[in-house]
Amino acid sequence: MAKVNFTKKSIDDFSIPSKGWQYHYDTKVRGLGIGISSTGTRTFIVYRKIEGRPERLTLGRYPDLSIEQARNKATEANAQIAKGENPNDQKREARREMTLGDLFADYIERHAKLHKKSWQHDEDQFNRYMQTWSKKKMSSIAKRDIQAIHAKVGAEHGHYAANRLLALLHTLFSKAIDWDVWQKANPVQGIQKFREKSRERFLTRDEMPLFLKALENEPNETARDYILISLLTGARQANVLAMRWDQINFKTTLWLIPETKNGTAHSIPLVDEAVALLLKRHKNRQSEWVFPGTGKTGHLMEPKKAWKRILTEAGIENLRLHDLRRTFGSWQAATGANLSVIGKSLNHKNVSTTAIYARLDTDPVRKSMEIATKAMFDAEGEA
Repeated sequence: MAKVNFTKKSIDDFSIPSKGWQYHYDTKVRGLGIGISSTGTRTFIVYRKIEGRPERLTLGRYPDLSIEQARNKATEANAQIAKGENPNDQKREARREMTLGDLFADYIERHAKLHKKSWQHDEDQFNRYMQTWSKKKMSSIAKRDIQAIHAKVGAEHGHYAANRLLALLHTLFSKAIDWDVWQKANPVQGIQKFREKSRERFLTRDEMPLFLKALENEPNETARDYILISLLTGARQANVLAMRWDQINFKTTLWLIPETKNGTAHSIPLVDEAVALLLKRHKNRQSEWVFPGTGKTGHLMEPKKAWKRILTEAGIENLRLHDLRRTFGSWQAATGANLSVIGKSLNHKNVSTTAIYARLDTDPVRKSMEIATKAMFDAEGEA
């Protein structure tokens, strides 16, 4: 191989080949060369035989990489080779390394879909907040990076959203450790969560008639019925969305949910108003779903537009669909149900979860669960 002392003039004077690449080698540093392409691109390389096999290591383009910098990099590569290491092996390993997006895809298929009813919520979280991190190599992610995105999401979307994202990332890295694709400590460990204020929003006695009137005027029948069933059962949003006809027993007026968020089955008594609504829908059913939709799940997804229309017409602010579940529990408390009854109807596993309704209870008179429903509709009649 012809060698020449690399200088700016000598490199600039090298001719451009008509096709392919042409290589020239430096006289000062062993193996250091420069390749010139038919387009005029000049790239520094190191060409050496390692364990009898030729290897070409790319250092960087000229003139972005200076001659002196190229010589220093080539010297470092030669030192690695002298120790029996192959610099290209490190690059190949880096290319093979799992990205955060790869890990998340594995997590969804190997764990979330098998063990979590709410796995789609994990997908939504990742796509919303972590999409720009999808192609990041896992080795490039440090605790400070996670602290930064936790703070960013907290500032832009609220403390609850930021803490749920932190929990998801903690689970991801825990699984990576279990699956032996992450050999370091969990980088989420030790990051302080934001303090969350317990949400106590529910429909008050003044708001209830306005809400029911606006709900009655909602033009989207499926969304309207879904929202009313959510209010009349106090069930979790995901369970109502995925309600199927084979779960409804009209003879016993019970709705049996085979598996809920806490991993147990749950039987919900259906009040008369709920039964009447469901019978009407059952008569015109065209799907296994009580609330069919056009998406890939086959059932209705959260009807955000309908919900916004209802709140706007009713003049109600700061109310979420999930607050209907809290509304049901609070009206039970206000009409006399004790914490045990409320916990049973909402399928709470522990008393502390239900204890919020003790704070919401402003009426000392204790009656039954069914009275809560009657009271809600009576409020509309009184308006």
